[in-house]
Amino acid sequence: MHAALMRACGAVAAAVLGLITVMVCFDVISRNLGFRSVVWINEVTEYALPIATLAAAPWLMWRNQHVRLDLLGAVLSPAAQRRVDRLSAALGLIVSLLMVWYSIRMLLDSRGAGSIVLKALVFPEWWLYVPVPIGFGLLALECARRVLWPSGLVEGPAR
Repeated sequence: MHAALMRACGAVAAAVLGLITVMVCFDVISRNLGFRSVVWINEVTEYALPIATLAAAPWLMWRNQHVRLDLLGAVLSPAAQRRVDRLSAALGLIVSLLMVWYSIRMLLDSRGAGSIVLKALVFPEWWLYVPVPIGFGLLALECARRVLWPSGLVEGPAR
């Protein structure tokens, strides 16, 4: 179940980046052919990049391809490295849960205020905030897994 969820995060990130690529290429080609630019493409691309980032983060961590200090691995014993990994996962869990809390508060504040985005597209501002607690919630889930089961049960290739 967890592996499927993490793979879905990777698939969402890839799909969003693929969609961004197609939209930007379409816009560039259409402008070079003398057609008008599609005004909402830049805006959708701007909103899609954080979605790709938030989806990719838990997937990359699950695959053990996130940013880490390799220098520590060279100087610490395997047992000490596991303790450091577990401590960093615990800190990541705390930070991720704080981000979930504050992003939900921000989302609810925006929704309560009735804020609207008025650009090429017009929609409630809180829609922009929906991916944040979801992405950090998934990251918190992966951090919790690393704290509770540091050795894995994960199929990530770099394990």
